[in-house]
Amino acid sequence: MTVTTDPAPPPPPSAGAADDGTLAAFGYRQELRRQMGRYASFAAGFSFISVLTTVFQFFAFGYSFGGPLFLWTWPAVLAGQLLVAACFAELAARYPISGAVYQWSTRLSGPAFGWFTGWIMVIGQVVVVAAAALALQVVLPAIWSGFQLAGGDPAPTTATGAANAALLALLLLVLTTVVNVVDNRVMSAINRVGVTAEIIGAVLIVVLLFTHVERGAGVTLRTGGQGGPVAALLVGSFTAAYVLIGFDSAGEMSEETHNPRRTAPRTILGALAAAGVLGGLLLLGGVLAAPSLTDGRLATEGLGYVLTSSLGSGVGRALLADVAVAVCVATLAIQTAGTRMLFSMARDGMLPLSARLSKVSPRTGMPFAPALVVGVLAAALTLLNLASPDAFLAIGTTCIAMLYLAYAGVTAPMLVRRLRGQWPTTDADGRDELGRPLFSLGRWGLPVNALAVAYGLFMTVNLSWPRAGVYDPAGGHWYFQWFTVLFVGATVAAGALCRRRAPAATPAGQPDRTDAAEAAAV
Repeated sequence: MTVTTDPAPPPPPSAGAADDGTLAAFGYRQELRRQMGRYASFAAGFSFISVLTTVFQFFAFGYSFGGPLFLWTWPAVLAGQLLVAACFAELAARYPISGAVYQWSTRLSGPAFGWFTGWIMVIGQVVVVAAAALALQVVLPAIWSGFQLAGGDPAPTTATGAANAALLALLLLVLTTVVNVVDNRVMSAINRVGVTAEIIGAVLIVVLLFTHVERGAGVTLRTGGQGGPVAALLVGSFTAAYVLIGFDSAGEMSEETHNPRRTAPRTILGALAAAGVLGGLLLLGGVLAAPSLTDGRLATEGLGYVLTSSLGSGVGRALLADVAVAVCVATLAIQTAGTRMLFSMARDGMLPLSARLSKVSPRTGMPFAPALVVGVLAAALTLLNLASPDAFLAIGTTCIAMLYLAYAGVTAPMLVRRLRGQWPTTDADGRDELGRPLFSLGRWGLPVNALAVAYGLFMTVNLSWPRAGVYDPAGGHWYFQWFTVLFVGATVAAGALCRRRAPAATPAGQPDRTDAAEAAAV
């Protein structure tokens, strides 16, 4: 007798096949190499934020305006950015695509609005690359005087310090551009090693600072800066605002991440939370351990002065070397994020020379032309430092304002969707390819989103406001006072011209490409 059995059910799709299928549902082929795990995704976001780079770069500025009171701007900015990150986490689960901010804005609003959001974001990322590379000047000459290649005073606010900052930045940008065209395994490995070293170094610095305190925490209620309490909070918040950006990079790398719908939302929030805790402790430890709060050195030399004065030159320089590594890794990560944004827009045919900018090397799996464009443009911006030391602050604050404006280009249309009842309000409204619920804020989504929009717009105005005492303290350089406003205006004007010259194409937000994918995700 012959026994007939039912055929075995087909095996469930592998995670990799499901990821590729998700990308195909949005109308894209898998060209970038999907080789990043959860820690590499976390590293992408954390290395963009890079607390050691940015805290060391902007500590002196915040303290000079607000005195110890400026520390209280840190939890306020962190809370605001966590609201934005929570919105981004929802979007990362539903749209796991490179060029995250551009893609999210386009799908929430429309092709024109999304394009300008992406354009502002990519130009802002180019400016952030330049600002991060210039941060080498804050640490390298303090480690060894031989790094002051231009000679003279190494302080970034002096002519010789500004010139040397440009030289060091150019050398770093050459290296990061090379890494960004080699292979994403190399780039990811450098990010993971660099982030691990940065976290260990930051924890060690915090511990050492708190074991060398000179005063109690009550000192943080004093102003002592260039302005009163209001100025301390508004201008002093620039430090926190500059540090706590870039957490969206985990979303930018979605097409290179395994299981991005589940991984990216968690690493977006995790990277920001980790950076927020470490950065806040660094600021507090620096103020409490500083040998003096009134001799002027904390307002000009920042945390580097605290390390070398309180911990001894040997230990201080060793820790500054770790900061230098963090600067290099941060510059690499930011350039990578900008490269993916440029690639994503070009892939949709939304830029001049899109065919070349969207090409991925079959040998390396990396988009060569976007990496080169971002590196060259960032290098050109660093040359502004040769014109005046004030360019350092102008570049730094401009890049923050640009990213805040781009973030608002995502959270604002998302809020409109919520108000129209076009966004899920329960966890069960969205599931991934394996049937698991997508990250969702549920019924908290509307208040969180509304507060994120209000916070983002307020900070954009605060950062862009043309304060002469901040942007042109020496006087005579009106263009630095108005640099952020002029740069944003020029970016929008150049974007309008660029958009008209771009070849006709169907952007990613059109219904014929996204309806099926959005229905499955939302």
